[in-house]
Amino acid sequence: MRVVRSAEMKEMDRMAIEEMGIPGAVLMENAARGAARVFLEHFDPMPGSPVVILCGPGNNGGDGYVMARYLHRAGMSVKVILLAEAGKITGDALLNLSIIRRMGVDIVEAPRPAEWRKISPLLPACDYIVDGILGTGLNAPVRGFFQQVIEEVNSSKKPVCSVDIPSGLNADSGQILGTAVRANLTVTFGFPKVGQLLFPGAGLVGRLVRIDIGIPQTVSDGIPVKYRLLEPDDFRDLLAFGKQDIHKGDRGHLLVLAGSTGKTGAAALTSLGALRAGAGLVTLGIPRSLNAVVEEKLTEAMTFPLPETPDGTLSLQAEKDLLRLVEGKTAVAIGPGLSTHPETCDLVRRIVSLCPLPMVIDADGLNALSEDLSALRACRGRVILTPHPGEMARLAGVKNIEVQSDRVETISRFTERHGCTVVLKGARTLIGEPGGETCINPTGNPVLSSGGSGDVLTGLIGGFLARGWPLGKAAVAGVYLHGLAADFLAETEGQAGVLAGELLDVVPWLMTSLGRGDWPLETGPLHEDLYQPF
Repeated sequence: MRVVRSAEMKEMDRMAIEEMGIPGAVLMENAARGAARVFLEHFDPMPGSPVVILCGPGNNGGDGYVMARYLHRAGMSVKVILLAEAGKITGDALLNLSIIRRMGVDIVEAPRPAEWRKISPLLPACDYIVDGILGTGLNAPVRGFFQQVIEEVNSSKKPVCSVDIPSGLNADSGQILGTAVRANLTVTFGFPKVGQLLFPGAGLVGRLVRIDIGIPQTVSDGIPVKYRLLEPDDFRDLLAFGKQDIHKGDRGHLLVLAGSTGKTGAAALTSLGALRAGAGLVTLGIPRSLNAVVEEKLTEAMTFPLPETPDGTLSLQAEKDLLRLVEGKTAVAIGPGLSTHPETCDLVRRIVSLCPLPMVIDADGLNALSEDLSALRACRGRVILTPHPGEMARLAGVKNIEVQSDRVETISRFTERHGCTVVLKGARTLIGEPGGETCINPTGNPVLSSGGSGDVLTGLIGGFLARGWPLGKAAVAGVYLHGLAADFLAETEGQAGVLAGELLDVVPWLMTSLGRGDWPLETGPLHEDLYQPF
């Protein structure tokens, strides 16, 4: 599913109006008629239920006027509060304001705090609130009068339907601009917005429903797709059942470099993750003194003891062995539990710069690279990095808060600069490729906030790489299935107390289901209104 930023949606509107000749009033009618229909289906209000529609000065308010017309016709007791001077309303919004005025819809002007104080008791007295205050173009913190109105909407505890986007939410980053409406239902127009799918914004939209407002496909096709909401169809073809006469060598061989004293679990989970992803063979390179430990942990994977430092981490002396080990392998996974020992970090950078195979790098592998990114230049187009926000900040040389304030822009800049695929982990994990799209993953929940879950993800991605999948497909499939396993376990076991290793047990079944075209869970933040306006 395509996802857009506010400027892209604005350009589609402009092209539809100016180049295709579709009147703006028609687009507004389609949008708000659909929003009113979704409102009635979602809340199923009793006849005569009082609803307050808060309308700002722009086209978001215009959508509110059209909704007022349809909700009035549906038998609801509608009160429109105009948070601007009526004389300053223009264009299509003015047209629809004039229509509801002639229909006899109750309209109250409250453009300033003094007028607002007189009519604000309407909020606790109504059954529902429609938020048409501010739209997707907002790019500055909400202050003053609108801040007061939004805070009173939230404190009213009434069910809220936001028109296009909760007022106060940044449509591009998902950040709250000062304050924002907490909606129970958001009806968005044209295409979902990036900021509605990323946290904290995703926690404010409630149920998110997309409305087709009649933008011609020739218009939307004229603007390159930059962002997508990840769907199983993006990789399902690679999960479909193929020929039966195969052997383990046909499914690839992954070399895993992981583990150190006290962190053999990370190495084991990564290796098992690769096997669960369908890799035919996995060899784990491990510090020599830990080999006996991981041989007890791992039955299905092979192990190879390597030279180590006095602290039980991989040493630089392992380089020659590792370059020989790479021969005959199809992919490499580096990093989980390796430690940040200086000698181990030097080894990681050496292997990354010299290895000719596709690689997935995580955890301490990322920490090693963050000290010197020059190793990435030698393997452009062959590496997947899987950082959490703190690791991403170290790689990009910025503060954590900068990463989190605009995750999409952070990943986009890094992938283009360094020519690698990046999986930026977190609630709504992002996957970005150089010159390609940024995908937003809809699966996952707090089940994944436990030790070892990231190692499982590294193994899944590594396993798909070993099978010969393209980097982008390996990344999105690993991320989606990892989150889907967590969603399944949350439904069956709850969100607390699930072990990372338990994710592995359900992955084969999920891959089989998706490969057959069966969706084992209803998952994802977005709902589509099936009604077509034309």
